[in-house]
Amino acid sequence: MKTPVARFRYGILFSLLSALTVILFTASIVAGTVSIPVSEIINILAGGEASRPDWEIIVRELRLPRTVTALVAGAGLSVSGLLMQTVFRNPLAGPYVLGISAGASLGVAVVVMGFSFIPGYALTGGGDWHTVIAAWAGSGAVLVLILLVSFRVRDIMTILILGIMFGSAAGALVSVLQYFSTEAMLKSFMIWTMGSLGGVTGQQLAIMVPAVAGGLIIAAVSVKTLNTMLLGEDYARSMGLNITLARVVIFFSTSLLAGTITAFCGPIAFVGIAVPHLARMIFRDADHAVLLPATVLTGSSVMLAADIASRMPGMEGSLPVNSVTALLGIPVVIWIVIRNQKLTGIF
Repeated sequence: MKTPVARFRYGILFSLLSALTVILFTASIVAGTVSIPVSEIINILAGGEASRPDWEIIVRELRLPRTVTALVAGAGLSVSGLLMQTVFRNPLAGPYVLGISAGASLGVAVVVMGFSFIPGYALTGGGDWHTVIAAWAGSGAVLVLILLVSFRVRDIMTILILGIMFGSAAGALVSVLQYFSTEAMLKSFMIWTMGSLGGVTGQQLAIMVPAVAGGLIIAAVSVKTLNTMLLGEDYARSMGLNITLARVVIFFSTSLLAGTITAFCGPIAFVGIAVPHLARMIFRDADHAVLLPATVLTGSSVMLAADIASRMPGMEGSLPVNSVTALLGIPVVIWIVIRNQKLTGIF
């Protein structure tokens, strides 16, 4: 039960985070190599016609989908990281700890490089549907393996190790495909691995947003389970929690979030590890009823900021989003390692 002072403090913090997210969302639409007046952007978003037709195309078909993608991807990756850190009680666990990203990469690698022997076969990468479906299939295959293991194995750390092994095996297969791939297809795959927020179309957002929303809803429903698991699985069992079922639900939510985002945007590093800790630093609370919405807002803000930084004025193109998130996330991860003793009370 939160005290009135705590509730007031949380209200202020949530209001500030919400305002920051709105500001960054607006800035992300405004930012770009083509300068468009803010009044024109507002008019376009309101359904009006722009003074120049190309401005309307840039805002509606390029900037708005990219900004929505950043908002959704930041929230989904951050929450999946929070779930993994709670389940494994490890401050350095991330959304890809179960090998989900590696499975998605293997699926894309098979499609991009595995059929290079077919004459005339080519793949542009980015947000193409065959890339998305391949990434989904790869991450789904790893999820099935993890779920099968979770039915037989009780020790959560054993599942963690096996997930890492599955990811390493997928990475090894990707390396084999890279070795035998042509130069053009290897380049296409490497571009996908850099991560991109700009390759998602409006039609793809119509699938990506509901899928991520479903993962977030499952996580929200699991708040009490997550709070119980913070105290250890033995205590959770003594409280009558079905550990196997809880794992399945949380693993499915994580895979839905991380797998969907990886499928549409490519692998994006460090957001899932760093953002949950930023939320804990801001709110100073381990209650997932507070941490979950805090992580959603913080993750969206961080990803929007990374997207804006990747498109700084004066640059002809945009930086790979993975480079920007790494520069933002690595200092947080270093801080986690250095201050690990002070974090032990949270996990």
